[in-house]
Amino acid sequence: MATAAEKLTGNLNFGAFGKATELKNRLLFTLGALIVFRLGTFLPIPGINPMALQQFFEQQSSGILGIFDTFSGGALGRMGIFALGVMPYISSSIIMTLLQASIPHLKALKEQGSKGIRKRIQYSRYLTVLIAALQGYGVAIGLESMQTSYGNIVINPGLFFKLTTVITLVGGTIFLMWLGEQISSRGVGNGISLIISAGIIANLPSAIVSTLQLGRSGELSIAFILSILLLVLAIILLIVFIEKAQRRIVVQYPKRQVGNKIYGGQSSHLPLKLNTAGVIPVIFASSILLLPNTMSGFGAGSSSDIFLLISSYLGRGQPLYMLLFAAMVIFFAFFYTGIVFNPDEQAENLRKYGGFIPGIRPGENTAIYIDYVLVRLTTVGSIYLASVALFPEFLISKTSIPFYLGGTSLLIVVVVMMDFITQVQSYLFQHQYEGLLKKTKLKGRR
Repeated sequence: MATAAEKLTGNLNFGAFGKATELKNRLLFTLGALIVFRLGTFLPIPGINPMALQQFFEQQSSGILGIFDTFSGGALGRMGIFALGVMPYISSSIIMTLLQASIPHLKALKEQGSKGIRKRIQYSRYLTVLIAALQGYGVAIGLESMQTSYGNIVINPGLFFKLTTVITLVGGTIFLMWLGEQISSRGVGNGISLIISAGIIANLPSAIVSTLQLGRSGELSIAFILSILLLVLAIILLIVFIEKAQRRIVVQYPKRQVGNKIYGGQSSHLPLKLNTAGVIPVIFASSILLLPNTMSGFGAGSSSDIFLLISSYLGRGQPLYMLLFAAMVIFFAFFYTGIVFNPDEQAENLRKYGGFIPGIRPGENTAIYIDYVLVRLTTVGSIYLASVALFPEFLISKTSIPFYLGGTSLLIVVVVMMDFITQVQSYLFQHQYEGLLKKTKLKGRR
């Protein structure tokens, strides 16, 4: 028989939106913030030749610039004020996570609760500004050195252009960082993730149109396009299934007597996700392996020949590239999981609160068992990540399918949308629960 909570959850429907005023306001705020982000991607930095810039990015779309342009919603290809996107903030967060395991001061912040979290976030912001400034300066220098058939990309190179470019790009990144935090606190969902997803989704219509045009021109058959769409749908279902998959380790709490009352004696679960690392391994592996292709486009002279030779072996779709890509995804999956999940810490927390895993002694044996389970889960999760990421690489090497239909993009969008829907459902559940409480109080007064 279904419980009252299960019935209430099952009755959640879109009709409840009409009465959930707070949820509507949050959704409207989120929508407005994403519109501001999209408008900013079309505002170019000063001093850029748009025709030369477009030609250059058409030549570099298969490199690392293509990935960053996807994550920035096309702002990098248009060299807009949000060209760097939120990638400096993500890089800063990842670096802080890695340093937390080795620097005692950062490790101590983790144990200080909310106060320590605020300090860590502040450090991440400072590091974001530094990373954005370095990347902005690199972009300015790179743009000044680029020449195309339409002339130089930068109309008036010099110190003034470098200074304005760095200030503009750093300001755009800081604004997006602030906007993402506002979405997280006043909207629905994780703000940074929603901004990245909005950029990817904004590019999907043009990718679909270009794919259909390939079908009209005869480069791709209609049957092949339909099979690709069905395959994309299957990948989405696979992502949903894997991201929701958990291994629940049973945890038992002993009974304890306080006065005349007996507490505890209950069983709980320690949930371990099949994919603990998320999409971080795929982003890391893509960025590192696509770097030679990008440098061959930026390089000049004799060094360009070296990078061209390397990119011929590490080009997208090459066997060596796919082999190294899969190996690096698996490596980073284990590496990042080891950073964000500590079996010794989990075992100590269980021992502190009196919990134990049936058949396993508390302490070191519990940590060894959790690590044993986590390694096997990460093995399956890393293979899943490598398979989803290599699927678009295989298609791109054999066909003219646009990059935006890639597995990395689908992975990010699907995971973010799953989290967004979960938060919407929780707000609806809370609203209906409060309504039931009000009705109960009114009946009690009668």
